[in-house]
Amino acid sequence: MIEHGTRRVRGLGATAHPTASWIAQAAKNLAMDLEDADSKAKFLIRDRNGKFPELFDAILRDAGIEIVLSGDQMPKMNSIMERRVQTCRRELLDRTLIWNQHHLLHALREFEDFYNSHRPHQGIANARPLRPAPVPVADPEETARPDIRRRERLGGILHEYHHAE
Repeated sequence: MIEHGTRRVRGLGATAHPTASWIAQAAKNLAMDLEDADSKAKFLIRDRNGKFPELFDAILRDAGIEIVLSGDQMPKMNSIMERRVQTCRRELLDRTLIWNQHHLLHALREFEDFYNSHRPHQGIANARPLRPAPVPVADPEETARPDIRRRERLGGILHEYHHAE
């Protein structure tokens, strides 16, 4: 799931064989996560996949979230999520050989943390969803001799860059 305003990603898990009960549990987990985060989510845009049981919608409606179904074959209706899926695939899954479900969940959690706390989002002024927007550099001397350090994540698939302290 992704929050449109902040681009914050919330992982709901992964399974090779999603059943109605698994999806209903994911909805319960999402509702609890949003409540714990004191989120003011009003809408959830989802596709018309038959794997979403009526219970999924009912759980979220009870949490005060209105379900909006995307139109048939209209990926632009939920373009932010479509872009997120493409980013995850291009930056992570296309470069990783996944061994099993445990490995997949680990990689997705790492990418979620990277996406939310480090990866800049140009659509929201290079801010990270869980951090404030970067402060503009006012003094040119600060950029004269930058000391940038790189940290590799997931075996070098993801790179984080930080100013040395």
